[in-house]
Amino acid sequence: MIRTTITRLLGDERVRFLIVGGINTVLGYGLFVLFELTFGKNIADAFGDTVGYLCSLYLSYVIAIAVAFILHRRFTFKVAGTGNVFLDFARFASVYVVSLVINSFALPLLVEFGHLSPLVGQAIVVVITTLISYFGHKWFSFRRAPEPMP
Repeated sequence: MIRTTITRLLGDERVRFLIVGGINTVLGYGLFVLFELTFGKNIADAFGDTVGYLCSLYLSYVIAIAVAFILHRRFTFKVAGTGNVFLDFARFASVYVVSLVINSFALPLLVEFGHLSPLVGQAIVVVITTLISYFGHKWFSFRRAPEPMP
């Protein structure tokens, strides 16, 4: 009964997206926190607060994008072994570029004008960019032509 329920749940692409997205969100946000707490302050002292937390953001994105691509391609959208991996990655990264641009504007707005800490601001922005990434990946990154009718 439990095995059947788990199998049924894992058969749903949206559930797989939530699992991979959850893992990747925790990873990306965790890296952001790590970078912000370890060297973000040093960068902020040298170049300004905004540059400090944006550097943490960009570094965390680079790592999280690579991990997310592998997990989404193999597990969420199950396209491993089909299509062109380089084209898939370019399309995948372009979805994240859109999210990163939104994040690059939203995070400073929340921090500078909303007077939130970068850690709280980023936690809020993650919710928005997660929704954008689901639809972007589903309908663009890993889109495949429909299978021909027999």
